[in-house]
Amino acid sequence: MRPIARNFLIGVLVVVVLLLALGALPGLLKSGDPYYLTATQVESDELSIDQRNAAVEAATLSERRYEYTTAALSDAGNGTGAADPYWTGPLGIKGAFTHSPFDELDALRSNYPDAADGDAVYVRTNATGENVTFYRLSVTQRP
Repeated sequence: MRPIARNFLIGVLVVVVLLLALGALPGLLKSGDPYYLTATQVESDELSIDQRNAAVEAATLSERRYEYTTAALSDAGNGTGAADPYWTGPLGIKGAFTHSPFDELDALRSNYPDAADGDAVYVRTNATGENVTFYRLSVTQRP
C-alpha cells in the first residue's frame, strides 16, 4: 500500500474514532449534584378550571420523545415520582450533545403554553376516566 493511501486511511480512521468518542463522551460526563425531573401529585381543587383544562394529557406524550417525563409519571405511584438523574457535565458541554429534562420541560412549555406555570408544567392522567390525577412537573436538584 502506498504511503499516501495508508496515511489517508489512518486519518479517516482517526476522524471516525474521534466522532464516535464525541457522541458517547457527553453522556458519561458527570459533575455537580444531579438534576431530576419530578412529578408531584396536585389535588384538582388546587388548580383553576383553566389549569385543569389546559393540563397536558400524559397519554399523548411519546415515551421516546419525553423519556424523563414518562419515567417520572410512572414512578409517581405514591404521589411523587422522579426520573433518572441528569448531570450537567463540566463547562456546559454536555447540554449541547445530550437530551435533558430541561429540554423536555422547554418543549412542553412551548407546545402547551396554557399548561405552563412558571418553571413547571401541569399534566393529567386518566383524563377519560372519573379519577383524573394531576401532576406538577418540574426540575429539581438534589445532592
